[in-house]
Amino acid sequence: MQYIRHAKGAFTVAAATAACHTLMSAGYTWARDSRATDDYTMFSGAFEFLLTTAASWALMPLLLWVGMRMMGETGNAVLVLVGGLVWVGVSGYSIDAIDFPGGHMPIPALVAYVLLCTGLAGVGPARSR
Repeated sequence: MQYIRHAKGAFTVAAATAACHTLMSAGYTWARDSRATDDYTMFSGAFEFLLTTAASWALMPLLLWVGMRMMGETGNAVLVLVGGLVWVGVSGYSIDAIDFPGGHMPIPALVAYVLLCTGLAGVGPARSR
């Protein structure tokens, strides 16, 4: 078993999850503020909402890959691909939970995501720099 690789993965996934969750929280606040300034016209805040969601979905696989590379691990394709796709599912399902003032994703969903991706961090060839 590759305990060090799992530990590196846990740190990377936790940091990436915190970054993407913070991005979504700040971005959805931006979208709500945009709606408030436009007197609730049709589709006000939609651009900000969609940009925030797309940025979070694109940033997660990138952060997973960069984080593991910074830790000296290669062969992270499974973690990056599956982790990115699962993040799309988890964050997409939890959009209503985070899209209000003070809202956040359910803690059990975030913990399950971090645990799943920590397990995925050990998948692949054991190559380190």
